[in-house]
Formats: sequence, structure tokens, C-alpha cells
Amino acid sequence: MGDGRLMAVSWFVYFEDAGNGGAVCEADKARMRECLLRTPELLRAHVCTPAVVGGPFRNDPPPPRLALQLDFASLPALEAAIGPHGALQALAASGDWPSLEGTDISHQAMITRTFPVPGVARSTSTPAPRSCSYLVHYPGRAEDIHEWLRYYLAHHPRLLARLPGIRSIEIFTGLDWCDGLPWRRVHHMQRNRIVFDDASALTAALESAALQDLRADYRRFPRFEGGNVHHPMETESLLP
Repeated sequence: MGDGRLMAVSWFVYFEDAGNGGAVCEADKARMRECLLRTPELLRAHVCTPAVVGGPFRNDPPPPRLALQLDFASLPALEAAIGPHGALQALAASGDWPSLEGTDISHQAMITRTFPVPGVARSTSTPAPRSCSYLVHYPGRAEDIHEWLRYYLAHHPRLLARLPGIRSIEIFTGLDWCDGLPWRRVHHMQRNRIVFDDASALTAALESAALQDLRADYRRFPRFEGGNVHHPMETESLLP
């Protein structure tokens, strides 16, 4: 029920603060870029750090210190990269990432659906090098996941596409995966990533009348528990 251009597999990694705050240092960012770009069969990588925006949802939990979204064309390609001998084992090397020490690390693999944005010609396969992402996840469970997906995918993306300044829409749904990493696995019901040029454009969208239509649709969702969590993130996109 996407637009047919891409049905990739996305892997999310969140490095969340355990009470000590801080930010990712430039040296760690530079070495992480090198690590990611050496990953076989990686389609693209999005490296996200916290952004400051206006609008609602300011009472959500703090954003992760760093969030990664790595896209692969297939599940076997991802599993090779995160397996016991995969290239992305380097991300878990103890002591190699000083500014991420003390973070709580979680990860999840998901199916990616892309949806069109009228008037935006840029393909999601060639993202802008820098942008502002709105990362949303639904950590709980739907009473009937099939009913949830049928409703959500048929209604919510077209309302998201009406947000002023929006550049792309991705919706991620669950799958099972294998890996060889020491991190905590999570199984969020769904994630979304919508993209804007910068934090001011995202703020304008969150303060627009179009958001009210999205909130009204939220109240019509099929029964689910756990709410949702919103994180505005400055995003650097890498293409191998």
C-alpha cells in the first residue's frame, strides 16, 4: 500500500541517554560515517541527532542522543551486515565510541513503505544530504494489527502529505530478524519518518491547520495501546 517505488528493509538503532546527557562528538560522527559507508549492500544511511522545534508533543520523552536508520534492499543483506561477522559489528565495539558511552542501545528491523508527496519529485533513493526528520514510533500493540494497518495505510499518509513543506513519507512495520549484536531488541508496532528541509519547516508544519486533520484521524484509529512518541531530529543522509 506504498507508492510502489521502494519496499526496502530498514534497521533502526537508538542510543538513548541514561541520565548523563551529552551529545555525539564530531570525531565519533566522522568515524561512524566511515563505518557505515563501508557496509556491503547498504542502500542509504540516515544519521539523526536531536533538533529543537516548536508545535505540540513537547512532553514526549527526550529524543535519543543518536538514531540511525540504515536501509537495505533485502532482509538477508541486512542480516549479513548485523550478523556475528558482519560489518556493523564495529558499531558495538566497546570503547570505540566515547561520546556514546553510557547510552541505552536498542534496535529493530522493519519493512519500509514509501508514500508519494504531491509536487515533490525527489526520489527517496536520493535523499537530500541534510534535512530534519520527524521520527515517530508506536511502542504498544493494536487490538487487531491487520485492521490497524488497513486503516492507517489507507488514511494517514494522504493526510501527512498535506503538511506544508513535507518532503517524504516513510512508514515502517514489523518483521522478525536475526543478528549477532549485544543490544536490546525492541518490537514497536510501527514507526514513521517524515522529512522536512530544516527545523523551521518542521515547526511550521506542526503549527499548521493540517496537523488538526491528523489529530482528528488519530482519534479514529482502530483500538491500540501504548500511544506514540515523537522525536524531531537533524538528519544527515549518506549514500555509499
